[in-house]
Amino acid sequence: MLQGKRIYLRHLNIHDAQRLFNYEVRNKDFFIPTTFTRTDAYYTIERIRKNIESYTKEIEEKSSIRFGIFLNGTHELIGMIALNDILWPLKTSYIGYSLDLKHTKQGYMYEALNLVVDYAFNEIKFHRIEAGVMPSNHASYRLLERCGFVREGLLRKNVHINGRWEDHYIYGLLNENDN
Repeated sequence: MLQGKRIYLRHLNIHDAQRLFNYEVRNKDFFIPTTFTRTDAYYTIERIRKNIESYTKEIEEKSSIRFGIFLNGTHELIGMIALNDILWPLKTSYIGYSLDLKHTKQGYMYEALNLVVDYAFNEIKFHRIEAGVMPSNHASYRLLERCGFVREGLLRKNVHINGRWEDHYIYGLLNENDN
């Protein structure tokens, strides 16, 4: 568990399935512009349970490390953040995140991103973290920049979202303590 001032991050378990299901359904329309196309089959409790099982397997295999973002006090699941596609020989990973619409613009993701960066650089000793963000997603790339990420380029037609290939800015953050 990673503890912040207003939030904490922890790995999801099967007991979180209903929370994650509610989070996904509640934010379905909000996530459409920036996420892979999801069919109605995605929005079932069974699918969410399978997702949580795969998250656990990814952690065991050390290929991804995914956290739920929870509010201190109420323990409400308000977001997700993950180090994905870990390349251990290169000590690098892509970071991805999402936040409940009703909790945007309150600094929660800023806190979560900083917790995960600190964990990645100081606990597991990553050299680099990368992030991809659509040019139209101003809030996300401003967040990355506030957290020290540097825009390194544009990946043209990089991710298929809602039937279209979308460009993504590529951002990187280096562990300055890794020589």
